[in-house]
Amino acid sequence: MTSLGLVGGTFEFFHLGHQKLIQTALSYCTNLEIWVISDEIARKKDVRISSWQDRCDYIQSRLSLDDGSRISFHELIDDYGVATSHNTASAIFCTNETKSTCISINEMRFKGGLKKLSIIEVPHVLSADGGIISSSRIRRGDIDPNGNFWFDEEFLVSNIYLTKEVENSLKDPFGTLFKGPESDHSIAIKAALASLGGDFSPIIGVGDVTVKSLQDIEQIPSIGLIDQKTKRMLWDGFREIDQSLYDHVIESNNPPSMLTKSLFEACQIAISNWADKREKTLIVVDGEEDLAPLLLHILAPIKSVILYGQPNQGVVMRITGLDTKNRCKRLLSMFQKKQ
Repeated sequence: MTSLGLVGGTFEFFHLGHQKLIQTALSYCTNLEIWVISDEIARKKDVRISSWQDRCDYIQSRLSLDDGSRISFHELIDDYGVATSHNTASAIFCTNETKSTCISINEMRFKGGLKKLSIIEVPHVLSADGGIISSSRIRRGDIDPNGNFWFDEEFLVSNIYLTKEVENSLKDPFGTLFKGPESDHSIAIKAALASLGGDFSPIIGVGDVTVKSLQDIEQIPSIGLIDQKTKRMLWDGFREIDQSLYDHVIESNNPPSMLTKSLFEACQIAISNWADKREKTLIVVDGEEDLAPLLLHILAPIKSVILYGQPNQGVVMRITGLDTKNRCKRLLSMFQKKQ
């Protein structure tokens, strides 16, 4: 067994591929140094990437006590780190994409009079659709960290119905409540958006008053859902929502206390419009859009922002994360498939 090995990477959304890479390295080495890309480099790739410390902490939380005792974490501040001059390491672990970097490292080591590292390539772990499990696919919302789809293939081939159990679970705001007067919804929305303090997108507004208020503060949502009502009553203010501000306007049918295939497909298209082309979509629902956040959180990329009104109180904001997706998936599994 090699005494010390090296592995490097961003390690965002620690997934099965990361786990296989580390477990393989530990099977070869007594000890392992994990060189995690610094915040400065990571955020040049994507400003939404978690902090260096958070990424390290999450890896540590997924390791057994024995494995954790054999690992140390280090900050990688360039393409090669200390691998070109490391005196005690004897192996480096990589995937196919990073093998060329390891070869370059060995060339530099040879020129510097050091022994080359053993390069051990670890195969990728594949997802349910046969693609590679990657942090970018997890961020997009395509798959979970285990490579599974968030929705089963048969999900919403027909309508599903709200149950009392789900209704009770949704009584409390699903997110952070920002209070504001009923007469000016934009005050609460401004407070919610001001609290973000980072790069969060897309912005998704659910409900006529919310979408109209975002328009009033010139923050047109990437995706908006309206049903021409507020508090389940027809609302004349919906006429002031400027549909021409959107690249796409989609009509959908979704009766109260249900989630329909029509709404599911409309949300899929809207998310795709933003993810692929950064185009804005307004979904006009015949019925009610109240339950749409359950679909949107699962479909949307990580760090999406979903806003909806809380009657007589203000606006609720929830940022999409893995925890949010898992909760919505659980709630949707509790809907009734036939009525």
